[in-house]
Amino acid sequence: MNSHTISLYAAAIRHAILDHEADIECLDREIGDGDHYINMKRGCEVIAGMTDELTTLSASDALNKIGMKLLSTIGGASGPLFASFFMSMSKTLKGSETLNTLQMALAFEAGVQAIMQRGKAQAGEKTMLDVLIPVANTFKQMAEQDKSGQEIATALKQVASTGLESTRNMLATKGRASGLGERAIGHLDAGAKSCEVMIHAVCDAVLIS
Repeated sequence: MNSHTISLYAAAIRHAILDHEADIECLDREIGDGDHYINMKRGCEVIAGMTDELTTLSASDALNKIGMKLLSTIGGASGPLFASFFMSMSKTLKGSETLNTLQMALAFEAGVQAIMQRGKAQAGEKTMLDVLIPVANTFKQMAEQDKSGQEIATALKQVASTGLESTRNMLATKGRASGLGERAIGHLDAGAKSCEVMIHAVCDAVLIS
């Protein structure tokens, strides 16, 4: 992975988020704060506009620059959480000239752990982590088994969808949804949906490459 690849994935994510505007907004209106999609769209637009800035940077420096930009431009909880994700990935990849699949899996795992620490959350609390944690675990396991990029991408799409669906019958313990108690049960989490959409977009880009 290099800065060019990062820009390609960012473009794929932006298109996917825009395509799923109605789905994400509907979920957020049901049990969220109502501003999740706006913040996700803003973040995608910001990253998409950084292509020229990222061209000459290493993958590590590009990810750090993205994290810093998100931290200063996205409001709500999403900005700090995703900024932590990218900056932690950057730190993990620092000094690596050529990146293999396992290095990327370990960087992704570190990014997810940063979200957990920043948000003081874990799996089972009806958040984006119910998608991200199982995806990170599967990514690392398959990379350690030296599976192909196509095999990993196919598996991660399924894991992301399963993680999203798992939030439906969870009791929310974080964010605005936590105040709804059992009324939140039966609804998918908007943050988990956004993460599923983004993971599918990147995996689809891998599958057609």
